[in-house]
Amino acid sequence: MEILPTATTAESYRHARQSHWNHIAQKRSAWQGWGGSYHRRLEAIYRFLISPGQRVLEIGCGEGDLLASLQPGYGLGVDFAEDMVERARQRHPELDFLQADAHDLSAIEGPFDVILFSDTINDLWDVQATFEQISRLCTFRTRIVINFYSHLWELPLGIAQRLQLANPLLPQNWLTVPDVIGMLKLAGFDTIRSWHEVLWPLPLPFLGSLLNRFLVRFWPFSHLALANFLVARPQPIEVKEKPSVSVIVPARNEAGNISMIFKRLPKMGRETELIFVEGHSQDDTYVAIERAIAAHSSIPSRVYRQTGIGKADAVRLGFEQAHGEILMILDADLTVPPEDLPRFYQALCNRTGELINGVRLVYPMEGQAMRTLNLLGNKFFSLAFSWLLGQSIKDTLCGTKVLWKKDYELIASNRSYFGEFDPFGDYDLIFGAAKLNLKIVDLPIRYRERTYGSTNIHRWRHGWLLVKMVAFAARRLKFV
Repeated sequence: MEILPTATTAESYRHARQSHWNHIAQKRSAWQGWGGSYHRRLEAIYRFLISPGQRVLEIGCGEGDLLASLQPGYGLGVDFAEDMVERARQRHPELDFLQADAHDLSAIEGPFDVILFSDTINDLWDVQATFEQISRLCTFRTRIVINFYSHLWELPLGIAQRLQLANPLLPQNWLTVPDVIGMLKLAGFDTIRSWHEVLWPLPLPFLGSLLNRFLVRFWPFSHLALANFLVARPQPIEVKEKPSVSVIVPARNEAGNISMIFKRLPKMGRETELIFVEGHSQDDTYVAIERAIAAHSSIPSRVYRQTGIGKADAVRLGFEQAHGEILMILDADLTVPPEDLPRFYQALCNRTGELINGVRLVYPMEGQAMRTLNLLGNKFFSLAFSWLLGQSIKDTLCGTKVLWKKDYELIASNRSYFGEFDPFGDYDLIFGAAKLNLKIVDLPIRYRERTYGSTNIHRWRHGWLLVKMVAFAARRLKFV
């Protein structure tokens, strides 16, 4: 038997699929199958993942319904089936569509905020080569969102096709999640998180929603899901320039620590400014800040009086007034040493992560740095929130967090999704970053005892508030 050269085999493979999907497009007017419920669920998931108004590219767009549901500021759909592209243009004239092979995207100009592959990679000849094609269409902020069928559903889908309840498919790439993560890495992409969706793809009032929104989140049901999802980003490239830094210091009853902040704060980047937000102190914290600013005129610094209440309100005021490209939070109690901040700066500039989260629970702590019940509570909530967010969060309430100002502005503009729920400010940033699919990275620090004042955390009242936040996050981030 003669074996065709690889190039000829690939061309035959693609030609067969092009003919197949053209045929599917031609019969769509008379036949829809039972896939409507599945595709509506996919649309709901993608609308959660992708905010409206962005530049979105969909590879393998079909009739364009998913792309249109995202309400992009600019939307481009690509499909290699000419008849499918023509149907997409008729259905969604507000969007652009292009007939092209996913293995050759040279005719497309970027960049895009989001590039998505929905049930596309199962049908590609060379998945890695396609991922490599999209690299030039990305910035470091671009997010790649992929869903593909689970191998466990090969038999059920085959039965549905024979019963003409689903689109007939040619032989598929039955890929695993590690397979796709590996090919993304080879093509220059870093996977942020992966998870499973759609336990029941057919119409089933109430019970279908229960299965697809709730039960699919738990083991072992999650491993029985039809769809695997991945969110990825371009692999990090170190920032060459030296971005400026704003260090935000919320200060309430911290007069004894202010002078040490000026003495110990390292200079980072092109310029490091200090922004104090004084929050209704009962001691002379505000006066101490003014005195320290006058004594350290070489350090760019300002102080603001907080009009609202709570640390979150103070942090937001500081962020609004900041001039730096990088925003840092430093608690005035100095339990996190200012000398550790350059490590946060470097992790952000290396693009290792996009929200660098301090972790107090790795190294041994000084004597009374954290009470035992607080420590146990933090460990519980870190496990809970890691599960809820799909990214590892070892310490949710460490006050030191660092991110790009541009990313904070995106979080702030999207805050209405969560509302004003967080008096600490930590969860506002963590939830907001997770919602935007930012890469969250833990950075261990050594947590110190206070040398002045007492903690502003109330163990039981704030502990109960955290329990409510777990429920809140479950509702707004997990069971959607």
